Amino acid sequence: MKTFHYLLFLLICLPALSLFSANKDNPTPNVVIIFMDDMGYADIGPFGATAYPTPHLDRMAKEGRKFTDFYVTQAVCSASRAGLLTGCYNVRVGILGALGPSARHGLNSDEVTIAEICKQKDYATACYGKWHLGHHKKFLPMQHGFDDYMGLPYSNDMWPFHPGVLHLPMKERLKRWPHLPLIDKNEVINPKVTGKDQELLTTEYTERAVNFIEKNKDKPFFVYLPHSMVHVPLYVSDKFRGKSKAGLFGDVMMEVDWSVGQILETLRKHKLDKNTLVVFTSDNGPWLNYGDHAGSAAPLREGKGTMFDGGCRESTLMWWPGEIPAGSICKEPAMTIDLLPTISHLIGAKLPKHKIDGKNIWPLISGDKKAKSPHEAYYFYYGNQLQAVRSGKWKLHFPHGYRTMAGRPGGKGGIPTSYSQAKIGLSLFDLEKDVGETTDLKDQFPEITDRLSKLGKAFHEDLQKTKRSAGRL
Repeated sequence: MKTFHYLLFLLICLPALSLFSANKDNPTPNVVIIFMDDMGYADIGPFGATAYPTPHLDRMAKEGRKFTDFYVTQAVCSASRAGLLTGCYNVRVGILGALGPSARHGLNSDEVTIAEICKQKDYATACYGKWHLGHHKKFLPMQHGFDDYMGLPYSNDMWPFHPGVLHLPMKERLKRWPHLPLIDKNEVINPKVTGKDQELLTTEYTERAVNFIEKNKDKPFFVYLPHSMVHVPLYVSDKFRGKSKAGLFGDVMMEVDWSVGQILETLRKHKLDKNTLVVFTSDNGPWLNYGDHAGSAAPLREGKGTMFDGGCRESTLMWWPGEIPAGSICKEPAMTIDLLPTISHLIGAKLPKHKIDGKNIWPLISGDKKAKSPHEAYYFYYGNQLQAVRSGKWKLHFPHGYRTMAGRPGGKGGIPTSYSQAKIGLSLFDLEKDVGETTDLKDQFPEITDRLSKLGKAFHEDLQKTKRSAGRL
């Protein structure tokens, strides 16, 4: 009888013990997404910056993978964040432009964020930084799958010290821009953020993220770190002020690099580096009319607020030692909408029941030499207007107006100059040979022009039928 019970024990318990061992050896990966604000394509060392050092990002690139053709859905703050967090083109979820303090809408509670995907697997989830998907309580991160939040609800220039209202008395300024609040979880902890307060934001976001990682080092976690910088107005802490020899913008970028270093060092310290995917990218390109307070999109065309590549192609790094090949480069097109389904794949979670646009790009991230983009094309909207389509190396622009500096320098000291308005007709560019989108090839390649035109029309018609609404008060 004892022999029978022993055999029964082995039959029942050994499979469970084996499963426990497998989970211990191959734990569910942690995820960290560092999302910059208004950072240009050439603003970090791995993508060409030389005026100031970015040693931690340089190391991240050497130990990880550069994505040279990585896009956001739209080159403006709220729209870009909606695409990242939901895996959808922002037009599909009803978030356009940049939501301000007077906005009465935000991310719909029916949408599923990356945080909610992670919650399926009991992840600890946190967001530290600029949210910008609705500042009313029902729209804040704690209502969208995050266990913790601290940061600004929208852009750091949405306050009564905006350069557009500095000429007015404070009473009049406050009618346009109320005081800027700092929120912790769901509560305003500082109703009147000052310039001195903003100097500490990068440090405070970073410290909260480090503490969260250390607190949750023994369970899976997702950290979303959307920095307020380098959106104007630029602010930097004392430890980096004047250190870059490249002006305030360089100082701020050095502090951002320090922040990345703190995150990666914390992961190494707790031996989490070989079980954590870290993604570093930006919400859109540089705000060019701010001149010396803006970055560079070189060698790309235009910047923030346009769907030329200078506005929507972002310098991107992905890091996961042992899983992502060190010192490698991916030149295949990819987009922030692909992160949600990729993370879902990695952690074994279910995708949302509603339609999303992103696809799993783990083969691209992991360095599969045969991997190609899983998308036939990516679609670029500004507002509700479809402005461009990219398929492979080809990018087709549909006729539209856009803003441009037209070769003129931007402003100085945080005061912007004015854009000029320009128009582009139907134009086809070969991005492999012409990364600056300068030479129209539609007449030489009419079949490519026709194919991309038809793809754009079909996608736009379907999107209009299937798009959803933003949440409303």
